[in-house]
Amino acid sequence: MTPAPASLLTLEPIGFVRSPFVELVEAPRQPAAARGVAGTVELASGRGFEHALEDLDSWSHLWLVFWFHAAGPSEARKVLPPRSTEKRGVFATRSPHRPNPIGLSLVRLVRVEGLTIHVEDLDLIDGTPVLDVKPYVPYADAAPDASSGWLEAPADPGSAWPVELSPAAEAQLDWLERHGEGQLRGRLLAALALGPAPHPYRRIRELPGGERQLAVKAWRARFRVEEARIVVIELTSGHRPRDLAEGQGDELALHRAFLARSSP
Repeated sequence: MTPAPASLLTLEPIGFVRSPFVELVEAPRQPAAARGVAGTVELASGRGFEHALEDLDSWSHLWLVFWFHAAGPSEARKVLPPRSTEKRGVFATRSPHRPNPIGLSLVRLVRVEGLTIHVEDLDLIDGTPVLDVKPYVPYADAAPDASSGWLEAPADPGSAWPVELSPAAEAQLDWLERHGEGQLRGRLLAALALGPAPHPYRRIRELPGGERQLAVKAWRARFRVEEARIVVIELTSGHRPRDLAEGQGDELALHRAFLARSSP
């Protein structure tokens, strides 16, 4: 049989996600690791979606079909998933780096208000384009006897890691919040709650003495692992000393003031 000629598919988002996760490194890898995380899907106006939303609130869970806009189409055929120590065929993973970067996420429906769908257990980053919304149908969508493939254990990532702030880190975050960095605390805590392990997808690296460092935007948080909890010791700037000394702009000025405040 002669294959059909390639066709160009045109997809238009029906809406966009509003989420507390701004960068890829902050977002949980699966909805099961995002339990309780609240967000919304804001549908486009002027397209009659008010009628499309009728009866949706009778369901408890929804499938969100979305576009991995921060990844884009990829030529990669093998990838390194977060829970693997070796590369796997991309079709055997949930990696966003796919020939067609389409994703599927299961969320819990909270309520529908106008063109806004309020959800929880959200693992998507802010601004994600949504292509479709479908109800989760337990008898059709659940497969209790399904295998876990190359995963050695079921893919439930477990509960979030508890994160504590030292008095010094608490004072630093308070100062930063008063000076315009109001989202840093939430992003820092959300990123560390996913776990302390360094990985190519995470901006966490090992430091001498058994400590580790997380990068959130241009800030760096030094932390250590104590039994089953993460303790943030202090924050510092991620800018190079030369940039701090010679650079211009409000961001560098804030970092200079922060370091001056923290210096003896």
